[in-house]
Amino acid sequence: MFSNEDYLAELLTEAGMVSAEQVANARASLSGNETLVEHLLAHTALGEEHVAHTLATNAGVPYVSLADVDFNSEITSTIPADVARRYKVLPVVDDGTYLTVAVADPLDFEVLDTLPHILERELNLTCATHREIQHFIREIYGAENAASSDDLSSFSVTTGDAEAGSETGDAPVIRLVTQILTEAFRLRASDIHIEPLETSVRIRYRMDGKLVQVDSHPKKLLPPMIARLKVMSGSMSIAEKRLPQDGRIQLKMGDKEIDLRVSSVPSNHGESIVMRILDKSALVLGLPELGFFSDDQALFEQMLGLPDGILLVTGPTGSGKTTTLYACLNVINRPDKKIITVEDPVEYELPGINQVMVKADVGMTFAAALRAMLRQAPNIIMIGEIRDAETANIAINASLTGHLVFSTLHTNDAPSAVARLADIGVKPFLIASAVRAVLAQRLVRKLCPVCKAPAELTEKEIRSLSLDPTRLAEATIYGPVGCDKCRGGGYRGRMGIFEIFVIDDEVRQMINNGLTTTELRRRARELGMRTLREDGIRKVLSGLTSGNEVVHATMSDAE
Repeated sequence: MFSNEDYLAELLTEAGMVSAEQVANARASLSGNETLVEHLLAHTALGEEHVAHTLATNAGVPYVSLADVDFNSEITSTIPADVARRYKVLPVVDDGTYLTVAVADPLDFEVLDTLPHILERELNLTCATHREIQHFIREIYGAENAASSDDLSSFSVTTGDAEAGSETGDAPVIRLVTQILTEAFRLRASDIHIEPLETSVRIRYRMDGKLVQVDSHPKKLLPPMIARLKVMSGSMSIAEKRLPQDGRIQLKMGDKEIDLRVSSVPSNHGESIVMRILDKSALVLGLPELGFFSDDQALFEQMLGLPDGILLVTGPTGSGKTTTLYACLNVINRPDKKIITVEDPVEYELPGINQVMVKADVGMTFAAALRAMLRQAPNIIMIGEIRDAETANIAINASLTGHLVFSTLHTNDAPSAVARLADIGVKPFLIASAVRAVLAQRLVRKLCPVCKAPAELTEKEIRSLSLDPTRLAEATIYGPVGCDKCRGGGYRGRMGIFEIFVIDDEVRQMINNGLTTTELRRRARELGMRTLREDGIRKVLSGLTSGNEVVHATMSDAE
């Protein structure tokens, strides 16, 4: 009867037309082809007028009693009988510019999307009861050839675990959302942005770190798209449009399991949705797949084998810190090790690892979770991020009592992690005692292996990278070209560039003595630490990325 019965039931409950208990009882009592709303109409005080008024209010359209409409031949001729029967609509007013039609379900966006094309008219909507519309269709057009069983205005939306492409309904909005999700996965996007503008809805994907607009749709499609995604999440309220919400959608794309972390935020033109695509196949990434060269990989694996201490991964938001932490856990995850993580939120579910999600609203902060975790006797602890002195000090105490601790910080380079910990209140002697190594990283786009071609660095790139002409002469530099595989961009995928700062006895003494970040960095360089830019240069000379990528990723590394 209605396009989204679950949504309608929620609206009716919020409006006080029915109770949550009545809805629950109706769901449990459904039989045969009876729908939820049909059951509520038959077994509660709910009337069709209540339903129509609620739908009209929610859709922002007027309610009309069709008994008050003058259905003269001039107005009824604007909609053919077969169209009126098929889509359950009636013409109400024709002002020459807009044709106002009465519908029972103003949320049935297939009807709203299809009718303007069929009638070749601009439409305005008004809402009437289902019973009145059926009655007046028979009165005006006759009862013969009643609405056919293939009525496209009836479809359902599934909740909970959703499989892309599993819908059998013909609803355009379901097909559109499914297309957006599957196309984003096919293009290996990391994020999907559905953004309301003044007169349209913009669809953008973040691919290899860059936002790219892929489509634009009429503004009227925003509410059903948002509703569909909220229903798929199973935990977001469709009726709540004023507050931010978070949810999760689980999909199966072919043989891959995909998680979407969904965030909705109200904006001045409507709700904006951003979905982070979490591909579980990334869990099996090893250090080489992250972009480590063999020498850095050997050094970092040596750090992973330590029995205790803190290993920090630093970088700005979006630099791949969490992926690196998961790859580290994947390397050391063995049956003889108890690993516990505390995250906000849990992005990937890791088999064999105990994962705790921060819930600050109920008191489960990073610090509270850490204190509880230590009573679980873990060997290895992963903290999503060290944000305050309490969390930092608990992590340090854990590392000093025989635990190996992984975490992240927001700093521009590896030596700056020492100053950052000191800034949030950790004593220098504790930093020196606990921290074993700091890995700073950035992400750069990889050249498309199909179309990349030999190229020359510009004078600006050579100058920015401080490249020795001898090194340039010994290497073949490649640049982006563009092909079908990379959608013409010349890049496909991303890799890390790294800076590994090992805290040895000499550096430990420097930290105890309160030396500055500049002095720590200079000494680390003397001891062989490669900077982010130097690691990026190695990857340019190896033909993996372009000089421009490294220059932009390491602007703060220029000397």
